[in-house]
Amino acid sequence: MWISLFALTLMWQSTIQAVEPCKFVFDECQKADVPWTSCYEDRIRSCTIRGRFTMANFIHRRVSLTQEVEASPTPQHVVRISSSALQRSRGATSEEEVLLVATVINSTFFKLSPPRPRGRGRMIHIPLDRPGPSTVLGGLVLAVKAGNHPVRNLSQAIKLTFNHDKQVQDGACVFWQESPLQNGTGYWNTDGCDTNDTGSEFICSCNHLSFFAVLVNPALSVDESDAVNLSYITYIGSALSILFTVVSLIIYICLQRRRPEKAIGVHLHLTGALLCLHLSFLLCCFWVRQLDEKEEDWVCRGLGLLLHWSLLATFTWTALEGFHLYLLLVRVFNIYVRRYLLKLSLVGWGLPTLIAVVCGISGVYGKYRLEVKDADDRNSTAEICWMSSHRLPVSFVTTVAFPCLVILCNSCMLGLVVFKLWGLRAGGGGAESGRDSKKMTREKWMKLWKDCATVLGLSCVLGLPWGLASTTYISLSGIYVFTILNSLQGVFMFLWSLALSCKSRSDNNSSVRDPSTQKVMTTSFNN
Repeated sequence: MWISLFALTLMWQSTIQAVEPCKFVFDECQKADVPWTSCYEDRIRSCTIRGRFTMANFIHRRVSLTQEVEASPTPQHVVRISSSALQRSRGATSEEEVLLVATVINSTFFKLSPPRPRGRGRMIHIPLDRPGPSTVLGGLVLAVKAGNHPVRNLSQAIKLTFNHDKQVQDGACVFWQESPLQNGTGYWNTDGCDTNDTGSEFICSCNHLSFFAVLVNPALSVDESDAVNLSYITYIGSALSILFTVVSLIIYICLQRRRPEKAIGVHLHLTGALLCLHLSFLLCCFWVRQLDEKEEDWVCRGLGLLLHWSLLATFTWTALEGFHLYLLLVRVFNIYVRRYLLKLSLVGWGLPTLIAVVCGISGVYGKYRLEVKDADDRNSTAEICWMSSHRLPVSFVTTVAFPCLVILCNSCMLGLVVFKLWGLRAGGGGAESGRDSKKMTREKWMKLWKDCATVLGLSCVLGLPWGLASTTYISLSGIYVFTILNSLQGVFMFLWSLALSCKSRSDNNSSVRDPSTQKVMTTSFNN
């Protein structure tokens, strides 16, 4: 008798320990060796809510199989599951009820990893001209589970409603796909989910149960007239850049023959990269118009490779401009490098070539489609020969992360130039300040103008106008400023080459009267 009671006590204690409180499941799965999403799906269906304790934004109840069920863990999230889906979730058992679990989880716990898309699913792509990442609507992910049997390929889809602000646009219903590496990471997939935006809510129709969310990419509404104006500005600006970069190349070649300098050589290569960039951009835009809607030939893929290579070469040579400026301003002494320009050329042209070849072998290039929504919620499609829309990691690393790093480093270099100019002016103006300490003389204004011109010119050479891409999120005027400045890069390089040519003639014909200006110009331009 005592043995029986002892055995029953052990069985009762083991049962109590097996039934885990629901409020501890999430924290325990975060510590598990397996991916926490799989652990959570398995253990949340067997946990229990003890006593009268209730969890906020958490539904955990048994529901009937005979009718449609609606659950709303938060006022912004509603899920509707049909009776056929509930019957599929019970499996081969004869139960009349199944357990339904619906809750929301903070999106920061879902760690993204580069996807390996196989099958029909695809990753959400961020347009090139809007490099900001997509975000989860409200920062919350809706987790829905029913029964003990996996629910997939439903004939009657599950309806999930996500309420949102009317200013949110370009949303897509997705579910969480675990990485094949089983390292706790994954990516957002659209397979089996359709999206319907009613203006105040997203309605997702999915044929399975999982972790659901809506990815949104805040878009700035552009009128049709503004879109046409921006297109003309881009085409005209790129055409002018092609013309003026050709002239700039001629000027740099003449300067290099007259007085070989390393800085002139770097400018020459950067101008060549800009010429390739604007030329390939116009070719990609005009060639894609000759293709049918679903046609994609080898010429378009080749032009996409050329455009990508030109963009990488432009940013690489822009980074080398900053590196050369660093050697001149910081490492003033002992900076002689044997075959300096040859080594820079191997990096400036070799690195983009290597990346473009690898991407070309991987088949990332093709026709790119960008959907634009105007102020009247009408969608229009813009196409260009670029990279296919499902190649997010390649596009993000090579066209967002790398340019941001270059712009950050070159901004520091420009700040160093401004600091040097300020130091030279402060150290060389003592005699003049004693002569007239209150009134700004004409000579001082000329020095200030030259310094401003030097800083503005270096800003263009260092590629800082590309940093204005962040202003495209703020207003329509930011889009115009970004488009104008970057489409006219070739014109700015021509003005810079013209300034170098004038300075070279001035140095040959007369002596420079301002020692501080001579020092800065020598540091900025020469070797």
